[in-house]
Amino acid sequence: MASWTLAYDGFDPDQEALREALCTLGNGYFATRGAAEESDADETHYPGTYLAGGYNRLVTDIAGRPVENEDLVNLPNWLPLNFRPEGGEWLNLPSSQILSYRQELDLEQGVLRRVMRVRDREGRETRLTARRLVHMGSPHLAAIEWTLAPDNWSGGIEVLSALDGRVTNSGVTRYRQLDGKHLIPLIAEELGEDGLLLVAETSQSHIRIAEAAQTRAYSNNERIKSERQFRQNHGYAAHALSFEVAEGSPVTIEKIVALHTSRDRAISSPEQAARNTLRKAGRFAALLEDHARAWSQLWRRCDISMEGRKRTQMILRLHIFHLLQTVSPHSVDLDAGVPARGLHGEAYRGHIFWDELFVFPFFNLRIPEITRALLCYRHRRLPMARWLASESGYRGAMYPWQSGSDGREETQVLHLNPKSGRWLPDNSHLQRHVNAAIAYNVWRYYQATGDHEFLSFYGAEMLFEIARFWASIAVFNPIRGRYEIRGVMGPDEFHDRYPWSDTPGLDNNAYTNVMAAWVLGRALEARNHLDAERRTELDESLGLSAEDLAAWDEIGRKLMVPFHEGVISQFEGYERLLEFEWEAYRERYGDIRRLDRILEAEGDTVNRYKASKQADVLMLFYLFSSEELEQLFSRLGFSFESEMIPRTVDYYLRRTSNGSTLSGIVHSWVLARSNRAESWMQLKEALESDIADVQGGTTPEGIHLGAMAGTVDLIQRGQTGLEIRDDMLRLDPCLPHELQGLSFRIRHRGQWLDVEIEGGRISVSASESWNGPSRLVIGDRSYPLSAGEVRQVACHYPRRGAGPVEGG
Repeated sequence: MASWTLAYDGFDPDQEALREALCTLGNGYFATRGAAEESDADETHYPGTYLAGGYNRLVTDIAGRPVENEDLVNLPNWLPLNFRPEGGEWLNLPSSQILSYRQELDLEQGVLRRVMRVRDREGRETRLTARRLVHMGSPHLAAIEWTLAPDNWSGGIEVLSALDGRVTNSGVTRYRQLDGKHLIPLIAEELGEDGLLLVAETSQSHIRIAEAAQTRAYSNNERIKSERQFRQNHGYAAHALSFEVAEGSPVTIEKIVALHTSRDRAISSPEQAARNTLRKAGRFAALLEDHARAWSQLWRRCDISMEGRKRTQMILRLHIFHLLQTVSPHSVDLDAGVPARGLHGEAYRGHIFWDELFVFPFFNLRIPEITRALLCYRHRRLPMARWLASESGYRGAMYPWQSGSDGREETQVLHLNPKSGRWLPDNSHLQRHVNAAIAYNVWRYYQATGDHEFLSFYGAEMLFEIARFWASIAVFNPIRGRYEIRGVMGPDEFHDRYPWSDTPGLDNNAYTNVMAAWVLGRALEARNHLDAERRTELDESLGLSAEDLAAWDEIGRKLMVPFHEGVISQFEGYERLLEFEWEAYRERYGDIRRLDRILEAEGDTVNRYKASKQADVLMLFYLFSSEELEQLFSRLGFSFESEMIPRTVDYYLRRTSNGSTLSGIVHSWVLARSNRAESWMQLKEALESDIADVQGGTTPEGIHLGAMAGTVDLIQRGQTGLEIRDDMLRLDPCLPHELQGLSFRIRHRGQWLDVEIEGGRISVSASESWNGPSRLVIGDRSYPLSAGEVRQVACHYPRRGAGPVEGG
């Protein structure tokens, strides 16, 4: 079905890198890009495989300066599979005569399929149907099935199957000046009669990786007796199978692969585990059946069904698909975070930023066990966050902007501007708001699940230490009678200093300060959810005093928030910046998303202008309802009229270049109730951002997982008004006209609810075991909800808004 299939007709070398990223297959443990099995890494293809949490460090000399980088390592390539008719050349699409070609990603079953007909120089025509899976049920298994059919010839054929550990990290052009050789090959040998074993180890982190592969040929479901030749090189093992084929009679090649590493639990060694897993694996058809069943179970929990928009529906499912491939139920047992670019490529070096802020709402409402495990990744790195805070002169915990293996700051000190070719100082580590994002994620998880044990043993400790950090970084200004946070960067990222200052950092970034105030309030509230004994334990172990708690309360009420022209200022002094000539630069350059690079190449700096890369202040309207913001600003002692929202939204929409794929998510969200037509346009652009690679070459380096998650959240919460507040589940739908209907399931406090919105009516069905809140808020009214009940309510949207409705 079209809504379950991402399909490409024709082979296009210029689009292969993009297709490979979008057709990645994974299971939360590891993922492999959708490169053709017969391809090598070159300017067209990049067959990368990545392990969740599989990092390694290297040092490179750049301009006489040692630069250390930690990368998500490209693992040994398990894909290599190729064929050639006797006396012919190996399959190579760029140099072959392609008679037909189609590639399909089956989202429902998690299978990548290619169907092609090729003709070689001798005129021999061969049909090839390839299917591939990375097993969602058994995380250490992957499999390839090739069906070869000689259309107009008979004779000998040779099939080559290999495991290749000679790979490097070279998938991002601008990183190629950095050392990318992370693997040390250890073993390349035969495994029994028809198997291969390859073992390698990362050079610094000493992660041992073992891959075992078995390749067999079948005709009419009977195994073909073939001549087999073992080929070996340093870090490379292959089998060449030779046998006869007859015109019109297809043969099937099955390659089953097992992958284990020294990070696995309950194994003796990766090599032995890979051998055992492969021996028990069975054939492709059996693996596919189990794999499809696992995906079916996930889709029952996670699908969001839309009426009237087939392409939109397909892209939405593609985004859900990649979310579930990056973090899945298998992630629950792993020490891994959420890489901003998924397990789909090497952009951002596989680091973890704040993108989980956009990812977690999806899992909180469906598989909260995954969120819990990913939050534990942060808790395990709390000691490092404490050390980072201490080294910078602060108390509490200061989480890094970019995190990897051990939670130290992985943000590079230099970054390359590809437009100018210059390496420039990178100050993005000053984005302290990552601390607020982690605290926000802890609290929203607790609200969605009521997981008191998590809050007691993990969450509260993180909240308290993050609150302690904000209290220590805030400085009292006696003239203003308020606390200030100085020398930071906001989510905007274009501005890293004042144009009149040589010192990096900005003062009183509104988003950062408001979030800090919110965290301080939540830390105090969290204490009320702990029993007295646990409060005492945490006070003793963390050294918390009554003075600390009083300071949290005072600072949380007196943090500075700047304003100008009746809107919230992005940061103090923002009003002193120059207005930017947007239209002139659009006429000159066309795409000005990365305005910072354009201006730097011109010898200018974006720091001089009122121009943002992405939503900054507007993130507040994304994360909080207007009611929550009113309460928050009131606590801070600032008036917050509802009219300020549309004013602030309009002000910054006109001054944002959308240089991040996250920007359109936030913009669509904040417009959902005031301008439904524009909100829908922003949503459509956000949905297309990766599949169409709107940033011109970034998606081939890895998908934008936060943006994908954000589009899903826009549908499930932004368009439905779904929120959990005051321990109540609330819905306030405001679908754009283009969405004729919407249905999905959510899990609230361990209980399932089915939600359907169609034709001006909302239907909420509680499961037979429902023991959640006895009342449900829809719009402005409260309704009873009991086990097994179906509650239907007429809704006339938009119910509330900050401005006139357009296109409605």
